[in-house]
Amino acid sequence: MKTQKYLLLLLTLVGAFSFNACKQETKQPATEAKTVSSHDIVESYIYLLSRALVVRQEQMDFEGTGLEYNTIKYNEAGKADFVNPNLDVAYMEAWIAIDENSATLIEIPEIKDRYYTIQLLDGWGEVIVNINERNYPDHPYGTFALCLKGSEVDLPENAYRIDMENKKIKMLARVELQDDLKAAVALQQQFKVSATGTPKIDPTLDFPKFTNKQPPGHNLFNYTEAFLETPDTKMTHTDSIQQLVKSVSAYVSESETNATKVDSIIKTDALPQFITFATTKAGGFKNGWLATLKAGNYFGDYWTRTSANFVGIWANTSEEVIYFIASKDANSEALGNGKSYELQFAPDNLPVKNVNGFWSVILVDFPNYRVVDNDLNRYNFNNYSPFKYEADGSLKLYIAPEYNSKWPKSNWLPSPKEGLFNLTLRMYVPKENVLKGEWFPEGLEKL
Repeated sequence: MKTQKYLLLLLTLVGAFSFNACKQETKQPATEAKTVSSHDIVESYIYLLSRALVVRQEQMDFEGTGLEYNTIKYNEAGKADFVNPNLDVAYMEAWIAIDENSATLIEIPEIKDRYYTIQLLDGWGEVIVNINERNYPDHPYGTFALCLKGSEVDLPENAYRIDMENKKIKMLARVELQDDLKAAVALQQQFKVSATGTPKIDPTLDFPKFTNKQPPGHNLFNYTEAFLETPDTKMTHTDSIQQLVKSVSAYVSESETNATKVDSIIKTDALPQFITFATTKAGGFKNGWLATLKAGNYFGDYWTRTSANFVGIWANTSEEVIYFIASKDANSEALGNGKSYELQFAPDNLPVKNVNGFWSVILVDFPNYRVVDNDLNRYNFNNYSPFKYEADGSLKLYIAPEYNSKWPKSNWLPSPKEGLFNLTLRMYVPKENVLKGEWFPEGLEKL
């Protein structure tokens, strides 16, 4: 949920990398070391970093928060005082633990004519499943039981069993607010999580703390064995990449000289390639907008998965939501610095006509990703906004630091008077043309 601090944030990090030189060792895989190429090191590093990012988030979620496994954290709906808020949904999140003798029950209330989903992810940041009326039309609500695959556990008679290959699962749930926050929160509070027994929970790995500006160096490979214990069942061709990772890990453990060489390759090759990939190849680009066309499930593309985990962990599948991010206008100039813009949607290009769920667009400053205070307390638009449309059915939105009386005030989104900003357009349950990358917003025209 943290989805997304956005791929464009990576642009500010180029050249800012240093390395966590922590030398904490763990038992190395019993793989005979051999000479490895720079390509082997780069590919292995990018693959393994995905798992380290999930471990980091697990550490952050539990450290000093009082959070427990198999309990729901109900996030305050409509709250705007955190990074890159989604003001259109009521959020819930939980860490779920299961084992051979215990299942976890999820209770979902009946929800009609309102978007909702329960997103379940594995230890690599891949979406296992979304529970909603689209994926479970014959059982869209009620009791669901998450069980370890192959386990024999007693379940309530009415429980719908879903087998999992991971003992730890991250849950994120969303309920659309629409124009009735009170009703959405009432539904949010009816979601429940409970364990049928007392599962044995493996402790969070003690991988050394790191930041996006100070990513791991060769010490990432010291944890290869521990990282690979978590099944990566959604990623295709895992055997070959994991064997490569084990070879690099064995090479690192052979000598300080090898470890130093790997650090150098990470700094000069892996990270620059990763930044370039994440900012130019991990999505679609058109009209100044970046689209996250492949997310949640990656089908062998661990570069895109690591990019998603790096900048906004817990990305959902593209079938659930596609994000369009704009940091530049139609002329490729940065948004902001007191300038005003028009964003126009032709009648057939209206966001509402290209989703089966709902859409919203939010403005946040850059690089802090916080909403911009304004007298209207208006931070976003969505399909419940009281717009004034043009005579031909088109929609013109105005993004500007000052209101112009020539505009419909309902169509004005206040922007900062100083500094830069980004727009994020969220398209929930996008239609096929959006999924295929055939639909894009028009570029923002400077006024």
